Amino acid sequence: MNKQEIIICHNLNENLAQAIDRCPHDKLFVLVDECTRQLCLPLIEHFTCMKEAITICIGAGDIHKNVETLVHVWTELGNNGATRHSLMVNLGGGMVTDLGGFAASTFKRGIKYINIPTTLLAMVDASVGGKTGINFNGLKNEIGVFSPAESVLIDTEFLKSLDKNNILSGYAEMLKHGLISTTEHWAELLKFDMNEIDYKALQALVAKSVQIKENIVEQDPFEKGIRKALNLGHTVGHAFESLALEMNRPVLHGYAVAWGIVCELYFSHLKVGFPKDKLRQTLQFIKEHYGCFVFDCKQYDRLYEFMTHDKKNNAGIINFTLMGEVGDIRINQAATKEEIMDMLDFYRESMGC
Repeated sequence: MNKQEIIICHNLNENLAQAIDRCPHDKLFVLVDECTRQLCLPLIEHFTCMKEAITICIGAGDIHKNVETLVHVWTELGNNGATRHSLMVNLGGGMVTDLGGFAASTFKRGIKYINIPTTLLAMVDASVGGKTGINFNGLKNEIGVFSPAESVLIDTEFLKSLDKNNILSGYAEMLKHGLISTTEHWAELLKFDMNEIDYKALQALVAKSVQIKENIVEQDPFEKGIRKALNLGHTVGHAFESLALEMNRPVLHGYAVAWGIVCELYFSHLKVGFPKDKLRQTLQFIKEHYGCFVFDCKQYDRLYEFMTHDKKNNAGIINFTLMGEVGDIRINQAATKEEIMDMLDFYRESMGC
């Protein structure tokens, strides 16, 4: 898998023009959703490099990350004369970069694309690393391919248009990156003031977070080994997310990951000795900023069923990424149904649900 270029922008106009110049093309497309068309497209559409771009707009939100939307993008590309030499710019959050990357990677057997993530979650997670895809049959990211963008342009100016909930959603992935890297980085993330956001300081943290993910992806581009570290919090988190969708009260991805981290750090403590004080500190940060996902014991079996569909599983065994200590990653850690039920009990008790 080719390595994508990550650009921390200081001049988006220049950086985007350079990225486009590196991708010779016959036609240029820009994919937006209903939100980014209104809030973000006006920031770039006047750039000289974007003058000829044809806009494709899709519905906003994870509910539109599906086959129907994918077909719409393919159809718009075809109807507007796209060829295998065309180029697409994905301007949006993780849903846009995931679906747009998949659409580009499969149209005409693959056209080049550039990601401009506009949410914190997309900057530190979805747009980086080459994973693309859509939700299918009620399951998150069930269909997709590994196919990296040519360039990912990260400009934290976009974050000023985000509400606090979406900032926190992305920050959960940064917290995960802190847990799998160093105690120093984990500690500085817990100390960051989420109530009075310093965007310059946040940009430095974002750059560090992206570097952590890129280092892991470079070692293991197709998730055969150490890249599974990036799944910390996601086995339980995706189950929470799927249950929330099924109950028609969807939650932001990062919130589900944060709640999943609580469960999986507790299991890490029991199984591989993750320190109790660091579990407590991380749990307190999550409880204070993310609140609680409310469910009852009658829904444990449904959550377990969602976990059985996790892509890390092998021969019916549910696998977790656990932590022996901050930075001490333990992949492929199996859990029994009883252990998973215990995690859910701990979550409800410790989070006060």
